[in-house]
Amino acid sequence: MSPKSTGFNTGGAQTPVPAGSSEQLSGVEWAALILSGVWLLAATLFFVVLGTGMREGALGLVLTALVIFLPVAMIWVAAIAARTARIMREESARLHAAIEGIRQAYITQAKAQKPQAGADMSVARKLDEIAAAQRKTETALATFSSTRPQPVAPPPARTAAVRPAAREDAQVALPLGTPAEDMLPPLERSDFIRALNFPETAEDKAGFASLRRALKDRPTAQLIQAAQDVLTLLSQDGIYMDDLRPDMARPEIWRNFAGGARGRAIAALGGIRDRSSLALAAARMKSDPIFRDAAHHFLRRFDQMFSSFAESADDHDISDLSNTRTARAFMLLGRVAGTFD
Repeated sequence: MSPKSTGFNTGGAQTPVPAGSSEQLSGVEWAALILSGVWLLAATLFFVVLGTGMREGALGLVLTALVIFLPVAMIWVAAIAARTARIMREESARLHAAIEGIRQAYITQAKAQKPQAGADMSVARKLDEIAAAQRKTETALATFSSTRPQPVAPPPARTAAVRPAAREDAQVALPLGTPAEDMLPPLERSDFIRALNFPETAEDKAGFASLRRALKDRPTAQLIQAAQDVLTLLSQDGIYMDDLRPDMARPEIWRNFAGGARGRAIAALGGIRDRSSLALAAARMKSDPIFRDAAHHFLRRFDQMFSSFAESADDHDISDLSNTRTARAFMLLGRVAGTFD
């Protein structure tokens, strides 16, 4: 770095930044030296040579010294302030050049990446915002019951958490017009559960991989979208699922819920005890129709999903799912909606 300028290399282009030498005297400091000399010379002539204004006694000497040296001190205070401001402007210019160089390097690197890599970065940023939004909560009192009609014959489950694995020797008939998602391999329960918890951080590669696989299954994608909507709305009031510490219910209580039980029989599922979150959510459920519709839609999706999930899941799978962010949102909104009353 030369004493006159500094720059940041941005792909061969040099951005010069004036860096004036802070170790040399500037014009302001030369002016301060000259003014100080003139003042001291004038004061010497006035007090010593001419003998004018000299006072006797200690107080007189102090006042004379102040008259002589106080203006000099003020001149140099102003000079030092000007020097400091100049140095700060130079450092600010250097920092601006460095930031601009980093930005140009990032843009160049982003343009060189493949389109798929750019898409992954966009998904990662969006999901990171979702994870950050999950850290806010709100609670309130509202009335909603999550009821599910009992079908005569259970419909075939489409999520891997519900549908049994196909036999290896079985031949599957795929008639014309079969949707593309029906031809995908079954979604593993571990991916299903991890996707409902959403990635922990922007660096959670395994979480993003599970989420991408889960989004390819349409019913699971619908539940994830509904969960994302309510978590984002809750975050607007400072309600985060990571801040909630619910009392965990036993797997058999969850199975009773999957079987259609409601009210006091499944009251243990409403393990959220945070009064402020409950009050905020209940108040918004009453006053905000968008929030109320999103909450009802999410509760129905979760209800339908869990009834299918419980058919093939073991107790360990149910315990893992009940500890996800999506399940905590269900506990909070289900209690606000009166599902457990």
